[in-house]
Amino acid sequence: MTYVGELVGESEQIQTVRRLIKRVAESPARAVLVYGETGTGKGLAGSGLSVDELAAHMLHEQSPRAKKRFIDINCSAIPENLVESELFGHEKGAFTGATARKTGLIEAADGGTVFLDELRELDHVVQAKLLTLLDNQRFRPIGGIRDVEVDVRFVGATNRILYRDVREGRFRDDLYYRLQVAAINIPPLRERGDDCLVLTSYFIRKLNSRYGREVKGWEPAVEEVFRRHRWPGNVRELENLLER
Repeated sequence: MTYVGELVGESEQIQTVRRLIKRVAESPARAVLVYGETGTGKGLAGSGLSVDELAAHMLHEQSPRAKKRFIDINCSAIPENLVESELFGHEKGAFTGATARKTGLIEAADGGTVFLDELRELDHVVQAKLLTLLDNQRFRPIGGIRDVEVDVRFVGATNRILYRDVREGRFRDDLYYRLQVAAINIPPLRERGDDCLVLTSYFIRKLNSRYGREVKGWEPAVEEVFRRHRWPGNVRELENLLER
């Protein structure tokens, strides 16, 4: 099994996240929600993936689904009028321009994992269809007359408190509770103790390679400054500071 990266850090908080990912990965849970403040992402992964992407990959690679496909979908990057077709596919003639049957990304991931990044961007029609799929493991392509049965684990990610969108009517409450069956919260850097120094060492090696430098370490005073700082921009702030 080839891993795309690992969560960088030695704190108990990040070790707890690793253990939880493994436990959920090996479970039969079909829906997982990954939370993390803005900035907890890039840099936690040895591969350069954002932390929610990495968590999704780890959930896939440590599960019995590892030999099947992992499909990454950025919900905010697909035009709203194409989302349903991209996810669920369509039949020939379903709408103007549908000249052939299209297999959706969810059907293509049968037996594997679908990662829905920026999950909160899905409109209510797609949310309803996704809820039905989670409950019944089947869906109907646009223009179809027969259901398609699939076995897929969904990993959703958001950097906002999703329940706020539920209260404001932007996200279905029944889908929210369905996704909350297994939730993984990525802790912000300010709650991870000396991980700021572990990550500093990691980023120095990474930036030395990128810039052809030979920075060996840092003055003792830097450790105290880094430990006291609240890191409002999280891991991304730390990496950008060291690069600058």
